[in-house]
Amino acid sequence: MRQPWFRSGIALLALGCIALPASAVESSGEHPLLVARVDKGVIRGIVKAAAQAVLYAQVQGRINQVPFKEGQRFEKGKVLVQLDCDKYRAELAAATAEHEAKEKTAQNNRSLMTLNAVSTLDLEVSEAEEKKAAASIKVAEVNVKGCLITAPFSGRVTGVMVNEYENVFPNDKLVSVLDDTSLEIELVVPSSALAWLRRKAAFMFVVDETQRAYPASIKEIGANVDPASQTIKIVGTFDRLPADILAGMSGSAQFAAGRP
Repeated sequence: MRQPWFRSGIALLALGCIALPASAVESSGEHPLLVARVDKGVIRGIVKAAAQAVLYAQVQGRINQVPFKEGQRFEKGKVLVQLDCDKYRAELAAATAEHEAKEKTAQNNRSLMTLNAVSTLDLEVSEAEEKKAAASIKVAEVNVKGCLITAPFSGRVTGVMVNEYENVFPNDKLVSVLDDTSLEIELVVPSSALAWLRRKAAFMFVVDETQRAYPASIKEIGANVDPASQTIKIVGTFDRLPADILAGMSGSAQFAAGRP
C-alpha cells in the first residue's frame, strides 16, 4: 500500500511539469526576459506616422512668423516658419554686384589676351575671381532660402519650439511635423511566426482609444531577428485610413485563429 506522502509527491511533480504561458516567463537574471505578448493570436502594436520630422533653423535670425500652431494641418510646400531676411537679401545683392564687376574684368582680360595686351597670369587670376564671386552668390542664395522653413510633406504640426520675435541660430529646433495621411502599424511578433507570416497577410487591429476594429494587412517584414528576445518587427497598413485614428494610438492585432 502506497503511503500518502508518495501520492502527494506525484501530484507536486505533475504540477511542476505544467508549462507557463510565454508572457509569464521571466529570466533568473536581473531583468525579465523580453517575450512578445501573444494570447490566442493577439499581438500588441502601435500606430505610427510613415513620415515625421523635426525641422531646424539653417541660418541665424529673428522669427517673423509661425503661421501654423500645434495640431493644425498644412500642405506640402507651405511656410511653417519665416525669419527676417533683410540682412541675407542685402548680402545677396552685394554678392551679385561683386560678381558683375569680376565678370566684366574677366571679359575685358579675355579681349586683351587676343591682342597680347595682358599676361596669361592676369587673365587666369581675373577668371578665378569671377568664379569666386559666382560661388558667393550661391552661398547668399542658400542663406536667403534658409529664411523660409517650408513643409517637406503634407500633414500636421505636432510641436512648436519657438515663438515670433525670438532670435534663433543654426541647428535650433523650430517645429516638429508628421504625415498623418499615411499611418502604419508597428508590431513585434515571435520569430517563429516567420514559418507562416507573409506580406499582405490580413489581420484586424483593435485600437484601445476607439474600441473599434479596423482591417489591415502586413506591408513589410523586418530584415533581422532580435537574438535576445527571438522576435521580429513587422509593419502593417490599414486597408482604408480611418478618420478617427491618430499616430501614437495603441491596440491589438488579431490574426487568424491559432496564429501566430
